[in-house]
Amino acid sequence: METIALAEVAAVLADPSRATMCLVLLDGRAWTVGELAKAAGIALSTASEHVTRLVDAGFVARVKQGRASYVRIADPRVAELIEHLAQHAEHRPVTGLKSSVRVRRLGFARTCYDHLAGLVGVALRDGMLAEGLVSTDAGLTLTGRGHEVLGELGVPVPDGRRALLRDCLDWTERRDHLAGALPAALLERAVDAGWVAAEGNRAVKVLPAAEKPFAALGVDLAALQP
Repeated sequence: METIALAEVAAVLADPSRATMCLVLLDGRAWTVGELAKAAGIALSTASEHVTRLVDAGFVARVKQGRASYVRIADPRVAELIEHLAQHAEHRPVTGLKSSVRVRRLGFARTCYDHLAGLVGVALRDGMLAEGLVSTDAGLTLTGRGHEVLGELGVPVPDGRRALLRDCLDWTERRDHLAGALPAALLERAVDAGWVAAEGNRAVKVLPAAEKPFAALGVDLAALQP
């Protein structure tokens, strides 16, 4: 049964258009079918069929907002699966200047579904541990000091079923960055506050406004720059 299930999952992602859609959705946003069709370079009717296949396989979910209909990754576990498969694909040799620039950008800062990854993401984990904002004494936990600093930065601490903090192995740094509900809230706040901005293809541009808030989280952004 496990062999059959694995083959079914592989079949879903074997189609280049569906794979492209899943990679696009890794930025954590909800996309329309039309936007996914454009990203994959296919007709709207074809994209709709692919989305239905992805929905049936449990990879994505449809979300209604008024009259508009959107598609997003079904849950973080699916995002992790796609992220890991993407990591394997990225291990292929880089060819061409454009590809090498993209890899450098992804290596410095990128989204891993809904949280920060890359060199900046790993530095964020290290910094929050060094500043005593996060503790590993009894698993990854947010400390009282962490609550205080995040509150000052306007980052809400989620209270829900999803794990607040967990480690996620970073494929470029070969070390852990932070994942979970809290890092997702931190990324959302960083985007809204103009600390970071999306550069496309999951790359994240760290803006000058990020210097002070990231310093409060134990990250010296100037020291990370190549």
